[in-house]
Amino acid sequence: MTHKIKNSDQVKLDLLNAILEPEDNTYPYNPADELSEDYFFRIEQQFRLEDSFAEDELQSQSQAFYTHLDNLWSSMPASSHYNHTTQENTIIQLQETLQSSFSTRIPAEWLKAIASRATAIFGSTQTIGEQLALCVQTVMPAWGTEDLLVLARPFAYAMRSNESPNGASFVDNFGTQDWTALSEIEQARISLAIAYYALNQLDSFQAEE
Repeated sequence: MTHKIKNSDQVKLDLLNAILEPEDNTYPYNPADELSEDYFFRIEQQFRLEDSFAEDELQSQSQAFYTHLDNLWSSMPASSHYNHTTQENTIIQLQETLQSSFSTRIPAEWLKAIASRATAIFGSTQTIGEQLALCVQTVMPAWGTEDLLVLARPFAYAMRSNESPNGASFVDNFGTQDWTALSEIEQARISLAIAYYALNQLDSFQAEE
C-alpha cells in the first residue's frame, strides 16, 4: 500500500514538473529527431518493472493459470447441450412413469408420444386446455383443436382450481375393454386424462429439483 502511495505521489510530481518545464523540454513531437531517441530511452527506463518475474517463473505461472482456465471451461457443460440432455432425461422419466401406470391399457407408442409432447410444451404460455389438446393431437391428428378443447374442459378446470383428480382412476372408469374396442371419443378422453396426468407429473418433477 505504501509503495502505491509513493507511486501516486511520484506521478503527481512528474506531472507538475512537466507542466512547469519550458515548452521546448516537455515532449519531442518529432520522433525522427535524433534528440528524441535519448528522451524515449529515459522514459522506458523509468517505467521498467522493478520487481519483474524471472522468465522461467513467469512461463510456469502463466501455464498454470491457463491450465486452470481450461479445467474450469471443460467442467462447464454448454448450455444448449445441457438443456437438450435435461429434456431427454425428463422425457425418459415421464415415459417410464406413464408406462408403469397405463402400459396394460394404452399402446406404448401413444404413451411415449404424449410424454414427449407434454415435456416440450410444459411451462409454455398456452392455456392448460390448449396444452392438453396439443398432447392428444400428437396421437390423434385427425381431431380438431376446438373439439379437443371441449373434451379437455373438466381437466383444464381442475388444474386451474388446483384440484387433483386422479388421471389413473379416470382411465380405470372405462373398465378393461381392449383399446381397439373403444370409440374414438373414448380414446380421446382417455388420452386427455393421460396428458393431464403427464403435466401433473412434470410439475412434481420440477418441484423435486
